[in-house]
Amino acid sequence: MSNDPHSPYQASSAGFEHDGIPGAPQGQGRWFTEPCDEAGTALSWRIEAKLHEERSDYQTIAIYQTTHFGRLMVIDGFVMVTTRDNFFYHEMLVHPAMFMHPDPKRVVVIGGGDCGTLQQVLRHPGVERAHQIEIDPLVTDLAIEHFPELAECRHDPRATLTFEDGIAFMARAEPGSIDIIIVDSTDPIGPAVGLYEVPFLRSCYEALGSDGILVQQSGSPFLHLDTELRPLWEATRRAGFTAVDPVCFPQPCYAAGWWSCTLASKRADNQSFREQDAAKRPFATRYYNESIHRAALATPQFMLTGR
Repeated sequence: MSNDPHSPYQASSAGFEHDGIPGAPQGQGRWFTEPCDEAGTALSWRIEAKLHEERSDYQTIAIYQTTHFGRLMVIDGFVMVTTRDNFFYHEMLVHPAMFMHPDPKRVVVIGGGDCGTLQQVLRHPGVERAHQIEIDPLVTDLAIEHFPELAECRHDPRATLTFEDGIAFMARAEPGSIDIIIVDSTDPIGPAVGLYEVPFLRSCYEALGSDGILVQQSGSPFLHLDTELRPLWEATRRAGFTAVDPVCFPQPCYAAGWWSCTLASKRADNQSFREQDAAKRPFATRYYNESIHRAALATPQFMLTGR
C-alpha cells in the first residue's frame, strides 16, 4: 500500500505465493494470488515454477510460469504482464491514439519496459522514430529473456531504448518535437506518482505538436474512478489539454478485469480518427479494430458524473 502522502491512490496488498485454494480439491498445486483490497477480491494464477526473482535499484521483479497464462511478470507483488492476455492492453494503449493522429512519425513511450507498447507502435509503417524511456533496465532485461516475442522489437532500426527517469526526459524535450507520448507506467505509487501530476503533464503538453496526443495508463474505471481517473483528468486539463477522454477495454489479469487509459489532446474532441486507415491497417491485431475504437470511446454513464 502506498505511503506517499501526495498520492490519492492506495494500492492493494502485494501478491503472494501459496499452496492450493481454500475449498478447492486437493492437489491443485501452487498459486500466485494478488489481493485487491479496495474491491474485497483477489485474482489467482496456478503456477508451475518461479523462474526468476531479483531486486533492482527500484523494485523487486519476479517471473513465473503459469499453467494457463504463460509467463507472468510481477513487480513488487503486483501483476504487470502475462503472455496470454497482454495484447488487450498494448493494442489499446497504442492504436486508438495512432489512428487519431493525422500522421504520427515521432513517438515516445514512457515506461513500458517489457517493450509490448513499443512493439505495437512500430507496427505502424509511418513511424520514423520510437523512443522508449524506462527507468529500470532490469524490467527490459527480464522481458528479453522471458517475453522475447515482445522485446524483439528493440532491434527495429527506428527504435531507441534509454534507461532514465521519464519525468526528467520530458522536462528537457524540445517544444513541438513529439507527435504521440504514451505513458505505460505502474499505478501512481512511489516513483510513478510524478507521472500523474501537473508538472510532468505540462512537459508533455509543451513537447507535443499541435496535433499531438498523450496516452496514459489510468487504472480500473470500476475500482479507481475517484482515486486515479478523475484526479488524472483534472491534472491533465490543468496542464493545458482541451480534450480528455477515457478509453476502456478488458484486461483479464488486472483487478476487476476491466481497465482504461486516458487520451488527451489539444483539439476540440477525441472522437474523430482515420477510420479507413484503421480498417485497412497493414498489420494483424487480436483485439483492436475500427469498431472497437469507436466503442471504447463511449463513456459508461456512471463515469460521466463529475467529469
